[in-house]
Amino acid sequence: MPVLPIDTSPIETGRHGTAEMRKIFEEEARVQKMLDVEAALAWAHAEVGNIPRKDAERIASVASTKHVKLSRIREIEREIKHDVASLVRAFAEACGSSGAYVHLGATSYDIVDTANTLQLKDALELIEKRVDNFEKILTEKALHYKDTLMMGRTHGQHALPITLGFKFAVWMREISRHIHRLRQCKERVLVGKMSGAVGTQAGLGPHAMKIQQIVMQRLGIKPAEISTQIVQRDRHAELVCLLAMIASALDNFATEIRELQRPEIGELFEPFEVEKQVGSSTMPHKRNPEICERVCGLAKIVRSLVIPALENVVTWHERDLTQSSAERYIIPETCILVDYMLFLMSNIVANLHVDEQRMLKNIELTQGRAMSEAVMMALTRKGMNRQEAHELLRKLTIKSEAEKRHFREILLEDTTVRNKLDKEEIDAALNPKNYLGTALEQVALMVEKTTGERKARGIS
Repeated sequence: MPVLPIDTSPIETGRHGTAEMRKIFEEEARVQKMLDVEAALAWAHAEVGNIPRKDAERIASVASTKHVKLSRIREIEREIKHDVASLVRAFAEACGSSGAYVHLGATSYDIVDTANTLQLKDALELIEKRVDNFEKILTEKALHYKDTLMMGRTHGQHALPITLGFKFAVWMREISRHIHRLRQCKERVLVGKMSGAVGTQAGLGPHAMKIQQIVMQRLGIKPAEISTQIVQRDRHAELVCLLAMIASALDNFATEIRELQRPEIGELFEPFEVEKQVGSSTMPHKRNPEICERVCGLAKIVRSLVIPALENVVTWHERDLTQSSAERYIIPETCILVDYMLFLMSNIVANLHVDEQRMLKNIELTQGRAMSEAVMMALTRKGMNRQEAHELLRKLTIKSEAEKRHFREILLEDTTVRNKLDKEEIDAALNPKNYLGTALEQVALMVEKTTGERKARGIS
């Protein structure tokens, strides 16, 4: 069954999204969750003595799309123009005489909001597994490439040497923060409600609070502490904003790989199946970073969903219907796309091709000028004024670039530099391996921290 109303969307055609996540948001899965909520409500009524136990058992036994057909729900909806009421009528029909107790005391969004939470619970469990796996891959890459020298860049220009492992460690900790945010967010988002038309629980009778508690316990979620006719949408807005942040992090990583895959740089390459994969329909030599580009493109869609999610926080009085239509797109699309992006980026990073020799070669593109700060610091340690050293080296780097001569030659010719530094000290300052600061230590510390956090979460 389709996930979204547009059967030709890339999600529906299978182009975007994993099978596991798409299945969670299929229409049949959504209806099944709603039936689960209705069955839990009937059970709770029986528990407090509002309805006969046999009727609750009958309702529970029929609460399945095997018995309550989508075709029948749609047939009724075409007539009465109300989706939840159509489900209730179709369900009641299937329950026979026990159908008299279906939906007793409930309002539509007791069912819809609680069913949405059940779907989100499954979806976030899958997303959390994906992000945990991605964190593990980044941890492994940070360790593996801890000592792999490369040029760090700022403003797109050569800055100072770093290591590839350091870059991966930075990414790893960003993902670790998102995991922490996600686990916190779930506590606020995964709540249901059974509170009636405006939240007062009037239709549920004297045992209303106990009924809500029993329903949520049976479904394995928490009740909202208080709600109107709907669960307040700040919860959903927080989740969509967080998922957009995760999407933006993946966009950032993919953009970096795309940049470093340029032939002019050629340091990192996303996986490419050389036996069969086609890079271009007309240029046989092309090896495009198209998976990274797909991640970047989908991130734009996810970020665009933040605005309607925030708009949904606003409602007239105890509720209106402006959230409903938007959420039918927002919630499935956000979860499906972020899960898919995590799946793609995990595969990209796990199978990334790294050209370590090209990294070393690229460091020399500026003929040693990228080590000017190291030389400046060496001069200051010999007593030279920092500002004077900076101005001297600024002029010497310009001379090196203008004359297209290696920075080492320029330094060796300069009398001020030679009065402070001998040849060996100049060579030591120009060696990128000697100017990594605490980069290797930071990688080790961050891997240790992340590993500890993973153990605390019960994963390795």
